[in-house]
Amino acid sequence: MSKKYNYLIIIFLIVASFSAYGRIMGNEFINIDDNIFITENKNIQSGINATSIKWALTTSYFPDFWHPLTWLSHMLDWSLFGANASGHHLVSLLLHIATVLLLFLFLNRTTKSLWPSAFVAALFALHPLRVESVAWAAERKDVLSMFFGLLTLYTYTLYVEKPQVSKYILCLILFVLGLMAKPMLVTLPFVLLLLDYWPLERWKKEIKPVTNETQAISLKKSKKHKTQSIQQNISVTAKDQPKISQLLWEKVPFIFLSVAVTIMVVWQVKVGGLLTPLKRLPFLTRIINAIISYVSYLGKTFWPVDLAVFYPYWQALPFWQYLGALLILLLISAVVILYIRKQPFLFVGWFWYLGTLFPVIGLVQGGGQAIADRYTYLPSIGIGIMLAWGIPLFFKREKIRKIILFPAGVTALVILAFLTWQQCGYWKNSVELFNHALQVTKNNPLAHVNLGIALAAEGKHQEAIDHYRNAIKINPSDYKAYCNLAVAFKDQGNIEEAVKNFRETIRINPNYEDAYYNLANLFRDQGNIEEAAKYYRETIRINPKDVDAHNNLGIILGMYYKKNDEAIYQFRQSLQIDKNNSDTHVNIAIALANKGELKEAIEHFRTAIYLKPDDAQARQALKEVIELEQNQKKIK
Repeated sequence: MSKKYNYLIIIFLIVASFSAYGRIMGNEFINIDDNIFITENKNIQSGINATSIKWALTTSYFPDFWHPLTWLSHMLDWSLFGANASGHHLVSLLLHIATVLLLFLFLNRTTKSLWPSAFVAALFALHPLRVESVAWAAERKDVLSMFFGLLTLYTYTLYVEKPQVSKYILCLILFVLGLMAKPMLVTLPFVLLLLDYWPLERWKKEIKPVTNETQAISLKKSKKHKTQSIQQNISVTAKDQPKISQLLWEKVPFIFLSVAVTIMVVWQVKVGGLLTPLKRLPFLTRIINAIISYVSYLGKTFWPVDLAVFYPYWQALPFWQYLGALLILLLISAVVILYIRKQPFLFVGWFWYLGTLFPVIGLVQGGGQAIADRYTYLPSIGIGIMLAWGIPLFFKREKIRKIILFPAGVTALVILAFLTWQQCGYWKNSVELFNHALQVTKNNPLAHVNLGIALAAEGKHQEAIDHYRNAIKINPSDYKAYCNLAVAFKDQGNIEEAVKNFRETIRINPNYEDAYYNLANLFRDQGNIEEAAKYYRETIRINPKDVDAHNNLGIILGMYYKKNDEAIYQFRQSLQIDKNNSDTHVNIAIALANKGELKEAIEHFRTAIYLKPDDAQARQALKEVIELEQNQKKIK
């Protein structure tokens, strides 16, 4: 019968997840990170090969953290589905469902409690806070890392049941794969220690065997005492349990990997310029934000409405709110510690939540968000454990539990599934997503900017300009808003305002590459070649790997200044970065032909045609250069 229920629960979890999230397969990519991770990433679109694998393992592209497995998964998706967003979303949903099933199997195996395990898995599967991780293509790292994280936990359970070196090594390998998908999994060794306490119960102290004399006395006592005696006899096997020190040493390789990855991530974020300095965001402010955030995530867990893709940093809040949030955290912590022996699942669930959320709670700030729904993906399991095993404690009689808890649990899950279905609809496209964000948040400059970008892409430039101005009004130092405002003015033909806002962008952030590059393009289009060359050089100074800047500067040097050698140098620099850029091959071929190096020019023309077979101009140019080479040979 137990297996029958297992199968029914698994079927329910799959069907319910598809019902709640299925509409995301009709959603588009959005204009925040999806372009960087997928739609405008040539490395991703090159597919899986030796070069792309090396890039994934070593890249500092979009420097936030190291996640080579995520890059590889995007490459595989692009190979299968190309620019069809539906396929990318489907894979993320399948990974989420696989994680849900692993969570159920893991909890059921370790606790031997079928229905609480099923409830935790269903709550995790259907909660609206999961939507951001599942519906956002660029957040593949969430579902992928969690999949390997749950595989790690399940394998660890098998290792505890029957310790073998092979299982331990497999557990380590799965943990490494999880870290390679998203470094937030660095807290998993802490979770393993919590699981050792409950439900695996490996923290039990060695208990001395009960003597025969003690057994004889116990037989004369009441039935209650007989049961206690039997339990004591059974507990003799606890002497085979490892000591606490052994449990800690057992986690050393996991902890070492976590520390190494943490150091690497912090260094990478700092080098990438994404680490918010203490001068701009003092440590005391970060601590206060962390306290508020912990309670805010709890609030959204129990009241999951008004969810947004981006939550601006907290404005000044009344002191009583800070104090109230701190008291809530302290009170819950005190209660779970007080009942640690009687209800260990409360302790494990609460500190699972606190511990796994710690890396993204804002003490090390790498962005402008106060909180993010996706950060609850792993921590939410802890709260689910507390609810699934804690709520039944309020109902002592089994009959009442069945009458009240089962219908209440099903009702709650149905409501959550509907809210999740509704939330998935807001992720249909960028306009829907950021319009919704503006409706449910206040003073949200990022939502204004990205909605402006989406509107501009639809040709609604004046509406876009209005949103960029709203963003600047909220945050006068928002250089990205100024840059996008300049682009919108340029598209409207208002060159004076465009130049003015590009220069303001550079004044606020002298190292913002996009402003220099766009300004260079503007001057080039206006025929101001000298200024164009100047700003292309500035773009290359900031980012020596900007293929287009090298290419455009090379065209100017060759076409307008007749400096073929310098032009060829720029084209070669461009090809070192991206050897598969057909336009660059054409440009360098023209420059080489003008210099008289016809043989090499022909090679580049042929490469360009190989990369872009429908390039009629390249074919014509190749024909002309071949004829020229043949004529020269005849003359010789």
